[in-house]
Amino acid sequence: MRRTFYLLSLLLLQSLFVWAGNGKDIPSSLDLYVCIGQSNMAGRATLTPEVMDTLQNVYLLNDKGRFEPAVNPLNRYSTIRKEMSMQRLGPAYSFAKEMFLQTKRPVGLVVNARGGSSINSWLKGSKDGYYEEALSRIRTAMKQGGILKAIIWHQGEADCSNPEAYKQKLISLVKDLRADLELPDLPVVVGQISQWNWTKREAGTIPFNQMIKKVSSFIPNSDWVSSKGLGWYKDKTDPHFNTEAQLLLGKRYAKKVLKFYKH
Repeated sequence: MRRTFYLLSLLLLQSLFVWAGNGKDIPSSLDLYVCIGQSNMAGRATLTPEVMDTLQNVYLLNDKGRFEPAVNPLNRYSTIRKEMSMQRLGPAYSFAKEMFLQTKRPVGLVVNARGGSSINSWLKGSKDGYYEEALSRIRTAMKQGGILKAIIWHQGEADCSNPEAYKQKLISLVKDLRADLELPDLPVVVGQISQWNWTKREAGTIPFNQMIKKVSSFIPNSDWVSSKGLGWYKDKTDPHFNTEAQLLLGKRYAKKVLKFYKH
């Protein structure tokens, strides 16, 4: 009798694992958000115990092209990331929590960032292929019934010495993404980089961040997120945001994306 009970219990557990593995517990329709850029998007802030929870009603596109319950680090399945030990807390965590809180719609995240990457590597046709990797991941997510709502882009530390050149490249990047996704009005929100001067240039990051503030004037259906008041991870020689800053940054992204949100 005990053996029969044990076998039945084992079969029940196996069936539950199969159910979870097949993604049957994942909602059939997700609001999709793409999180791309360099290290501050990938996340370099400390993963404290408070941010290691399994996010409720938030799902992450995994390395098998399926969605699973989202757990930090959210850049773990990036197809272009650096080593796993470098993937920590980025803005996607608090962004996704806030989006569900405000919309009551399940969230699907496509996080595909690469630390240290220049915008040159993100342009369509670049030899690094970051654009094509992101596009492939987005299309995979959309095939599962997801509705692409917005792209959030945090990048620029590698390119902040020439804001005008960056501006033209950002225009091209957004134009190509919208064209290839056949979503000409897809909202795009970009973030300022850190405001303290780690660049060894007199003007620091000020010219770059001023350009980012004007993004809606040269890219339609776009907006920007401020980095004002965000703190550094190590010290003022480090361009990375700390845990508290990343949590605030994610909420700022959500606030701006919500301006474009349509049910």
